[in-house]
Amino acid sequence: MAAVGGSAAVSATLGAAPLWTVQAVRYAAACLLLLGAARLAGQRLHRPRGREWAWLVAVCAAGLVLFNVALVRGAAHAEPAVLAVAVAGVPLLLALLGPLLERRRPSARAAAAAAVVTAGAVLVQGLGRSDAAGLAWALVLLACEAGFTLLAVPVLGRHGAWGVSVHTTAVAALAFGALAVLVDGPSAALTLTGADLLAAAYLAVGVTALAFVLWYSAVRRLGAGRAGLLAGVAPVAAAAGGVALGGPVPGAAVWAGVVVVAGGLALGLAPRPRSSQRVAGRSVRRRRPPR
Repeated sequence: MAAVGGSAAVSATLGAAPLWTVQAVRYAAACLLLLGAARLAGQRLHRPRGREWAWLVAVCAAGLVLFNVALVRGAAHAEPAVLAVAVAGVPLLLALLGPLLERRRPSARAAAAAAVVTAGAVLVQGLGRSDAAGLAWALVLLACEAGFTLLAVPVLGRHGAWGVSVHTTAVAALAFGALAVLVDGPSAALTLTGADLLAAAYLAVGVTALAFVLWYSAVRRLGAGRAGLLAGVAPVAAAAGGVALGGPVPGAAVWAGVVVVAGGLALGLAPRPRSSQRVAGRSVRRRRPPR
């Protein structure tokens, strides 16, 4: 999430580049990197079968392709802060829906922590102006960002973080490649500058290949609800990255938001106390009868 938040400044440098072509290059490079890294790490990759293809395509369609469409279209109707605040609602959505996909009841503690993290993220990002269309695209962004995690839950068990990352980046490279040809034109790749390719390389390595494996590993080990809390790190990292690149020092509201996000993370990720029933169960353990 720190890598994702820190990528905001890098993505901003691609404003004049052909969007779909850059994304196609990014995901194709990330897929090749993941394949090589998986082989070096001894990770066994399984071929998707049956409904698994549908889940993987859905992850790509919602979490990657439609997300970028909503980001571009929404920016024409709303200020960036409005779209960022919509994405900040992801922890709460994952805390409520994630456990249901994992066939568990949502945790009141995780939901409360997610609400705190979301509130802190809103303070960090601030509010902005928007029209009705901008708000609609913001809701699409929220759904797509949540879908990137939730739609992967059914296939994480068999494929693991490495498999899901490899297959989704492969599908994304094909999807964005088709969009690049149809929208940007076949020769758009020739217009990419050295700076564009450098930015795409950073996105491919840090924000895609590395971040995908880390994120899906967290979702598999912590559950979608608890892992979703970590999305609150992204806006904090974005604010820190802006300062590192020469931007103004954040105001009091941003610092307050950072503290609130930290409090939400502490609440949701702190070790759970041992169940009193478990302790009681030990005290009433039946004695074995004498022989």
